[in-house]
Amino acid sequence: MSIIGIESLVYGVEEKDFADSVRFFEDFGLPLRKVSEGLATFRLAEGSHVEVRKLDDPWFLPSAQRGTGVRECIWGVESQESLEELLIDLRRDHDVRLDEDGTARFTTAFGQAVGLKVWRKLPVHSAPTPFNSPGNFNRVNQVRKWIRRAIPTTIQHVVWAFPDVNQVLDFYRDRLGFRLAEIQIGAGVYVRASGAQDHHNIFIADASNQALGFDGSISFHHANFGVEDIDELMVGKNYMERRGWPRSSWGMGRHRISSGAFLYLKCPAGGEAEYGADIDVLDDRWVPHVWEARFGSNIFIHDMPVFLQDEVQWDVGYCEPDARYPDPSASVGECDGLLVKPAVTMA
Repeated sequence: MSIIGIESLVYGVEEKDFADSVRFFEDFGLPLRKVSEGLATFRLAEGSHVEVRKLDDPWFLPSAQRGTGVRECIWGVESQESLEELLIDLRRDHDVRLDEDGTARFTTAFGQAVGLKVWRKLPVHSAPTPFNSPGNFNRVNQVRKWIRRAIPTTIQHVVWAFPDVNQVLDFYRDRLGFRLAEIQIGAGVYVRASGAQDHHNIFIADASNQALGFDGSISFHHANFGVEDIDELMVGKNYMERRGWPRSSWGMGRHRISSGAFLYLKCPAGGEAEYGADIDVLDDRWVPHVWEARFGSNIFIHDMPVFLQDEVQWDVGYCEPDARYPDPSASVGECDGLLVKPAVTMA
């Protein structure tokens, strides 16, 4: 019963922000398929979609989520048989609605609107320019590829904050078959769909983390869109700034968790839109880590936020795939029953 990735992200926006939201995603590089009064649809190369709807659209299911942003994620399922297996279980304690296109939609016990749909994910091909480094020559008599603008081809992950991280983790892992990828103490947990190889498809963020701007309620934070490499990411940054969009508050960086290069841009549809490149690929042999929050955040970042301006202690261990989110005040070494063994601890 395999979920293979994100089929659609459905944004709910204020009416006054609808036109700007459509323009933002066009400039961001998402191919626009159609737009009408109150609905715009974009389609990426892998066959995934982004929809922009007005926040008061009756299409939306009731939820506990506050504010604008992605109000519903529709997960792609590999087959009708797999979808039916999931629904047999979910119907025990969820009111599942079937739309005309076969999408099954429901609201979870913790108040999030979720959808499931049979999806044929299309293959995506890329050919990043080889890198040279001292003594390691992979590009000889060849210039780097020149890129006009960024065109994301995949939706890699989406992030919401939740008041009870473990309640959400239990649902995605036990009911939808997601795999634990990482625990970031004080920040949240990273999980991936069982049929996907992205490092994570959701970051379940801890809504009590005020450093990330959360207020204790369910809220959207960002969505990550995959580009070919750092060159395309930075060309996208320049293009968006030339089109008049605000500069990124952090600039470009690379996360230690997932190894992904990133650039976050404030989005009029809510939260931020992230260009992502060179992210770790996982399968079921992966052993999850548990991280000290700041150490897991970044290998480097252009504009350091306040919480990273002091030197960060290197602190990370391994954990079992069925581990749960610990108390946010715990350290890696204090997580009894969570650690398999330390990975590295260095002052």
